[in-house]
Amino acid sequence: MDVHVSPALTIPASELGWRFSRASGPGGQHVNKTDSRVELFWNIEDSTTVNEEQRELLLDRLGSRLVAGAITVTSSEQRSQRRNRETAVEKLAQLIREGLATAGPQRRPTKPTRGSKRRHRAAKKQRSDVKAQRRRPSAE
Repeated sequence: MDVHVSPALTIPASELGWRFSRASGPGGQHVNKTDSRVELFWNIEDSTTVNEEQRELLLDRLGSRLVAGAITVTSSEQRSQRRNRETAVEKLAQLIREGLATAGPQRRPTKPTRGSKRRHRAAKKQRSDVKAQRRRPSAE
């Protein structure tokens, strides 16, 4: 089962690794007998599918999720192994899409305007006056 990340990028099934185990959750006695929990892993460092630029981008952005250069996704939400496999494939594709997404435009730092500073001070003064009204009158 190939992972279709985008029209230009598809990870072949030969680069994917699967591991199956028993899952908790819905299914009654069925979960005690079948390996429906799915772990899907893909080694980014050894992949021939992505180019060097994409590899560096993925390793940098997904670095905290990687173990020995491989990213692992688990799925045990569904009752059947087949549906969990499909869910895991979609989760991996989404992670890779997010890892390869281009960053938005750089934020240009700005200073507050004179008017916004004035309004800010006026709001603080008004709030101070409201709180002052709540105090006990001084015994002078």
